[in-house]
Amino acid sequence: MKVTISVGGRFWAFHLADELARHGYLERLITSYPKFVPVKMGVPREKIRSILIKELLERGWRKMPMFLQNRFDPKAPITELYDALALRKLVPCDVLDGFSSFSLRTMREAKRRYGAVTVIDHGSAHIQAQESLMEEEFARWSMPRIPFELANKRIVEKELKEYAEADAIAVPSLFSKRTFLEHGIPESKLIHVPYGVNADLFRPAPKEDNVFRVVFRANVTLRKGILYLLRAFAELKLRNAELLVIGDIAPYMHRLLKPYAGTFIHVGHQSMEDLAKSYVRGSVFVLPTVEDGFAMVLVQAMAAGLPVIATVNSGGPDLIEEGKQGFLVPIRDVDALKEKLLYLYEHPEERAEMGRAAAARVAQGFTWHDYGDGVIAAYERLLAARH
Repeated sequence: MKVTISVGGRFWAFHLADELARHGYLERLITSYPKFVPVKMGVPREKIRSILIKELLERGWRKMPMFLQNRFDPKAPITELYDALALRKLVPCDVLDGFSSFSLRTMREAKRRYGAVTVIDHGSAHIQAQESLMEEEFARWSMPRIPFELANKRIVEKELKEYAEADAIAVPSLFSKRTFLEHGIPESKLIHVPYGVNADLFRPAPKEDNVFRVVFRANVTLRKGILYLLRAFAELKLRNAELLVIGDIAPYMHRLLKPYAGTFIHVGHQSMEDLAKSYVRGSVFVLPTVEDGFAMVLVQAMAAGLPVIATVNSGGPDLIEEGKQGFLVPIRDVDALKEKLLYLYEHPEERAEMGRAAAARVAQGFTWHDYGDGVIAAYERLLAARH
């Protein structure tokens, strides 16, 4: 079996490429990242082809003044450029795993040239479900449309074509799968395999103080639901407690965060090594996201021995047995967040047991090897069905 991956970015693709290479199945990795990045993660250099212009354009745009960013969204032409360049780097393959919004032309060409089985890899909810949730969220906070945060109509149209033309769609969570089913995609077309974690890096360690520390790790945006957590934490007024927020703050969020100044400790982007150290300083990990196909921070925190509070619109339902490794809460529910935080604050022994159960849960089925094995088995089923 020969597999080509095409990804406009990195996401979880480099872990998948590493797993495919380990089994001898990786034919080519096409990515917008320079070669040294996937090489550091174990992908053979000779298998990699880079399309750097996508990253240069996108990252350059994000450095432009906000008034320009808010008036024009370049995502669609950038993804079209990447797709056009990626199809030039195709080689004979049995399976093309193309990441959504970057792969329509490449997918069509892989089918035409090589008769490849085509998989669209999509890490979030169905694109129209994403669009609906985020439009609602921006309206709730009376925020103007932010192009980089809301769905681009051309991207939506392209993804819908990718969904329709692919032989299969890979999704990482029960939440993501549900949104595809709700939008008319047959279950037989969906590959559901949760992502994994590097259990050698993220693992439990003794906590060095007695502060009840709530950890949030994500880019600080409306999508991630940070405002609901800030309100819950502020209203609880817990003694000897702190909220640690790890991640870059989107410029449009500063005004919305002002009422919570002094409520939380902010740390910017961290390396994986520093993030592992931050987790073991925590007492509980909270992800109040409005929409997240499968947040890898959840498995990282669990592997580090933290109980988790996550919304149902995440990978939480795949990972958490209610009350055993943590809790699931509805989106936008401040009272539910307060209830679960207060319980963990007042029950340290149960909290410690949940942390141990979280680490055990991840070790028993949520490593990158588990992810690779699950995806390879799905490819094999698709190829077998062809014959």
